[in-house]
Amino acid sequence: MFENFQLEMIRVPETTLRVRHGGSGPPLLLLHGHPRTHTTWYKVAPALARQFTVVCPDLRGFGKSGKPSDPHDYEASSKRAKARDCVALMEHLGFDEFFLAGHDRGSYTAFRTAMDHPARVKKLAILDGVPILEALERCDARFASHWWHWFFFAQRDKPEQAILANPSEWYGGAEASMGSENFVDFFSAIQDAATVRGMLGDYRAGIHVDHLHDRDDRNAGRKLICPLHVIWSAKDDLEDLYGDVLAVWQPWAELAVTGAGIDCGHHMAEEAPVELTRELVRFFSG
Repeated sequence: MFENFQLEMIRVPETTLRVRHGGSGPPLLLLHGHPRTHTTWYKVAPALARQFTVVCPDLRGFGKSGKPSDPHDYEASSKRAKARDCVALMEHLGFDEFFLAGHDRGSYTAFRTAMDHPARVKKLAILDGVPILEALERCDARFASHWWHWFFFAQRDKPEQAILANPSEWYGGAEASMGSENFVDFFSAIQDAATVRGMLGDYRAGIHVDHLHDRDDRNAGRKLICPLHVIWSAKDDLEDLYGDVLAVWQPWAELAVTGAGIDCGHHMAEEAPVELTRELVRFFSG
């Protein structure tokens, strides 16, 4: 897995990140979603490394990266804090500017990185996500029934008790579909109480503070200034919930938003690596 990549624990100002990086060419930072770790990119990253220097961290709170000491410290789990981690990590590796792609919960950190640090992000790809503020403002009975976990995970303490009683039953996942080494890494993460709490912190911050940061940007008229490409899973529910996904994103971007659906389920890096790699190469190379 990740042949010719380096695996390091890298200290950034606020935490420590587990990171794999490899390849050559323009830097490209890949951010995973929930409940995965950076190993979800194991099919995509080596293919991208033929043209890019690819950097794959475990997000703060996830995998083997550092965890906030207080699971209810929403600022420490906020996308704003994780965006600072991203910038510091890339600086550590020698990159002042970089391409950025984020999936699921990682898409929110990617969006916040591009908003808070516009001089750093040259192009942004969002995978299976809309701004948190948009999701909450458009919330209806259908969203609440399909994405009930957003609100359950944001509660104090009880989600940990429910998940840790049987993490494998809660999260699912299968070695056959995920690949053996990726599955082992994922399985280790979901069995660890501190990691489960860290992942829940991402949802707690979303409900309590992240949407306020989005609102502040909208009220101030701040928008993404870099090119934005949105990719969604055709077999997931983003189109069902929002219809025209690009129309949801367009008010947040100065430039015309591009994008496409991929014929796969939610975990696109594992289910459709060839199609996803093709989309990312086309966008970041264009």
